[in-house]
Amino acid sequence: MLIGYARVSTPEQDLTLQLDALREAGCERLFSDKASGARADRAGLAEALSHARIGDILVVWKLDRLGRTMKGLVDLAATLVDRGVGLRSITDGIDTAGTAGKLVFHIMAAMAEMERDLVRERTTAALIVARREGRIGGRKTVMTPRRIQAARNLLASGMSAREIAPTIGVSIATLYRHLPAAAQETISAEAQESPHMPTV
Repeated sequence: MLIGYARVSTPEQDLTLQLDALREAGCERLFSDKASGARADRAGLAEALSHARIGDILVVWKLDRLGRTMKGLVDLAATLVDRGVGLRSITDGIDTAGTAGKLVFHIMAAMAEMERDLVRERTTAALIVARREGRIGGRKTVMTPRRIQAARNLLASGMSAREIAPTIGVSIATLYRHLPAAAQETISAEAQESPHMPTV
């Protein structure tokens, strides 16, 4: 059975062109979405895939109706192949049921893998340069030296980590990462021995 799937990105866009093309291609069941291709929770696509059985073919007007990235397309095609379901794109002239279609997707898979390798290489190179220049890669920490000192003072005053985290504007996980349990116990112990109360 041919199962048609159509998608437009916004509610204002019209599905008529795609749906007509899918009917002309012989699709017996039609499913659609009005949602961005970047969204993973597309109800129409999920329903179309749930109806597909071994020997069926999922038909789209164009491959980009299934997703916005090559990796997403390749992963979906691989899932369909594993389930024994074919994939056909009307305007792209691709049909995974045929030898030529399988070849195209093998090439796409190789290109997607190459793209991932290039991204990794660029990221690694950027991190190496950043370290040479004295910069640390990744997102800047919200736990500044001032916040760390404030957290130490509050811990020493007897406040719990759950009380301190929202007080200084960080999550409990961030607080624990910068002030592990051992350090907290030490600060608390020092506070008990000290006659004065530290201030923030």
